Amino acid sequence: MPLQDLGWDPFFEQHFIPFAAKNCYPGRVCREHKHLFGVLCETGEILAEISGKMRYFAETRNDYPAIGDWVALQPLPGERRAIIQGVLPRKTCFSRKMKQEYTEPQILAANIDTVFLVSALNEDFNVRRIERYLLLTYESRALPVIILNKCDLTEEWAERVLEVEAVANGAPVYPISALTGVGLDFLASYLLKGKTVSLLGSSGVGKSTLINALFGSQRQKINDVREIDGRGRHTTSFRELIVLPNGSIVIDTPGLRKVELWANEEQLENSFKDIELLAQQCRFGDCQHRTEPGCAVRRALEHEELDEGRYRNYCKLQREIRYLDFKQNQKIHLLEKAKWKRLAAQKRKSDKRHPSL
Repeated sequence: MPLQDLGWDPFFEQHFIPFAAKNCYPGRVCREHKHLFGVLCETGEILAEISGKMRYFAETRNDYPAIGDWVALQPLPGERRAIIQGVLPRKTCFSRKMKQEYTEPQILAANIDTVFLVSALNEDFNVRRIERYLLLTYESRALPVIILNKCDLTEEWAERVLEVEAVANGAPVYPISALTGVGLDFLASYLLKGKTVSLLGSSGVGKSTLINALFGSQRQKINDVREIDGRGRHTTSFRELIVLPNGSIVIDTPGLRKVELWANEEQLENSFKDIELLAQQCRFGDCQHRTEPGCAVRRALEHEELDEGRYRNYCKLQREIRYLDFKQNQKIHLLEKAKWKRLAAQKRKSDKRHPSL
C-alpha cells in the first residue's frame, strides 16, 4: 500500500529526513497491544516495539506512539518486526485528561482530519455531552462533524437536530441511521482516500454499526443497548485504525463513559462564542454574571435568549479548565523544584570529591 494512501504527505516527509539518514522507514500505528504496536507500512502490517532509548528519554505517555501516529521503524533482519526509533510530530491530536489523579493527556487518536462525534437520538441523547466533545475536538485542531445516529428510533429527531445545531458553533450536523443506511450519503465528502476520520462517542451510540455500514460487511462486533435506559455496553474494547474499501481511513475508539477535559480557556471561548459575545456587552469588564448591574449574560438568561443548561455547562467546563491549569502549574513547579534539588545534591557530592575546586 503506498504511504500516501495511509495519509503520508510533505509534512511528515520533511520531519522524517533525520530518520531516513539512519536507514529507518516510515509506518503508521494501527493498533496497540500490551508491549507491541501494529504498524502499517508499504509492505503491509508488521509488529513493532519501542526502542530502549525512546523508553529512557520518554517523560510522559505523550512521548509514546498513539493510534494514528507516524513512526520511524528500524527493521529486524529476517523478521516481519521492527523497532520504533521515534514518533513524528503530530498534525492533530485528540486527547482527554487521564484519570483524576494524573495531570497528563491521554491521546485517543493522532493525525486525524475529521472527528465524527457520534451521538444517539434515543434515550441517551445529551446536548451537554456534545458540547464537551466539541470543545475537545476544537482543541485537537481537527474538523468536527456531529453525527446523530438512530433517527429511526425516535419521532422527535428533527427537534433534537435543531437543539444540537443551536450549540454546534457552525459544525455540520447530520441525522442518520447506520442500521437502515439513511443519511450515510452525507458522510461521503469526508471519507476520502488517504484522509483520516476518527469516531468518538459514548457506548451504545452505534459507532460499530456505522463502521460496518461504511465497510459494507459485519467487520465490528455489535452489542444491543439496555432497554431500561437506552445505554450501551462496550463493543469496541481497543482503539484501531481501519482502511475502508474506498481507501479512506477510520479510527475506531471504545465508548467513552467519562470525558475529562484537556483544553484551555481560548478553546472554551471558541466553543461558546455566543456567551463570550454577551459577556463583552456587560457593563463591567470583570463581571462575574451573578448580581452585577448591567450584566448582559443575566439579562439574556432572564429573557430566555440564552439557554440556562448551556450556561451552566459553560460555567462547569470553565471551572474544570481552570482547575486543570492550576494542577499543571503546580506540577511544573514541583518538577522544577525537584530538578534544582537534584542539581544541588550533585554539586554537594562533587564538592566533597574535589574540595579544592
